[in-house]
Amino acid sequence: MSIEELWDTYITSRDERARQQLILHYLPLVKHLAGRLAVKLPSFIQREDLEGYGVIGLMEALDKFDHTMGNSFDAYAYHRIRGAILDQVRRQNWLPRTAWQKLQHLKQTRERLERELGGAVPDEILAREMGISVDELNHLASSAGKMYLMSLDEEVPGSDGSVVRKLDLVEDTGSPDPLSIVEEKENRKLLARAIEKLGQRDQLILSLYYTEGLTLKEIGQVLEVSESRVCQLHGQVMRKLRKTLQEMLNS
Repeated sequence: MSIEELWDTYITSRDERARQQLILHYLPLVKHLAGRLAVKLPSFIQREDLEGYGVIGLMEALDKFDHTMGNSFDAYAYHRIRGAILDQVRRQNWLPRTAWQKLQHLKQTRERLERELGGAVPDEILAREMGISVDELNHLASSAGKMYLMSLDEEVPGSDGSVVRKLDLVEDTGSPDPLSIVEEKENRKLLARAIEKLGQRDQLILSLYYTEGLTLKEIGQVLEVSESRVCQLHGQVMRKLRKTLQEMLNS
């Protein structure tokens, strides 16, 4: 189906499958914008995070675009995606604006000196070039750590040598995992009954992730949605399952 046909289908019926295909079609625009903005931002802000923010902006652009105005969607989406990325960066940045500007200056100065010197730049030279002391440089560098955006979907080595997500290593004491609830009640059939109460797509996501062992990216390919969308759907499914289990245990 051509892009024109996808748009016709989506505009006339708001078909979800057409929407997913349009998202995939415009993903290169998200990656392009994320790449351009990543160059201007401090290096500790991950490009993958920017792309995730951009995907959210793309989905909002599709939902709010008014084709009757005669505007180009590419131009409209460009501003929506860029705005969504910058909004999320600002929202998660709790440093003062002056500190943010200094960090950008530090990044630009270091990169310029690395090009000129052909390698790593000693702190003394970097501080002198910026017109500050080495102590001030170290303090500025430590501020960068306070802005580091950590993705809980990032994979790290587990204690047994396997690869796990950081999210899987975080214990939520206020909201136990559904499997933990079942084990405490010694009734695994309860989990199966709770899953049966979910919709078909929710059951499919659980099966692909926990039974088949597919990654979020692979599940996205099966469902024909973005990886970030699968992450959102997985979180929604787990909240539904947890609520259903708790209601069944309390009944």
